[in-house]
Amino acid sequence: MSKQPILIAEDDADDRYLLQTAFSETGYAEQIDFVENGIELFNYLEKIYTGSNMEMKALPGFILLDLNMPKKDGREVLKELKQHPVFRKIPVIVFTTTKNEIEIKRCYELGANSYVVKPISFDALLKVVENIRSFWFQTASIPVS
Repeated sequence: MSKQPILIAEDDADDRYLLQTAFSETGYAEQIDFVENGIELFNYLEKIYTGSNMEMKALPGFILLDLNMPKKDGREVLKELKQHPVFRKIPVIVFTTTKNEIEIKRCYELGANSYVVKPISFDALLKVVENIRSFWFQTASIPVS
């Protein structure tokens, strides 16, 4: 059985590299796609889901979403995703350096499925990635369409 792709919205090149490496080292060999801002994220999703013929390809298994991105930040993206009739089904994990309680509450109010503060060490990142993969691909039940 093929795993669903993962979509990661992250503007920092070093963080993208670390995430790619962490997913690879924890055994995730399937497709991981990166976008650098919210506009690219919606362009990516629109290419998967074409409203004209209602043909839907595999949506991401989940989206890792950085809050602080250029052009359209994570908060705007989260709000728009959760208002979309199809994209709102995609689990969104806010993955950011922001530890502010007000920000965490705001993200959950906007529809975040989870909020994870980026770990400081690579070893901790490996554990977080494994836990996220395990939960969203093995434990949680989410609708396919």
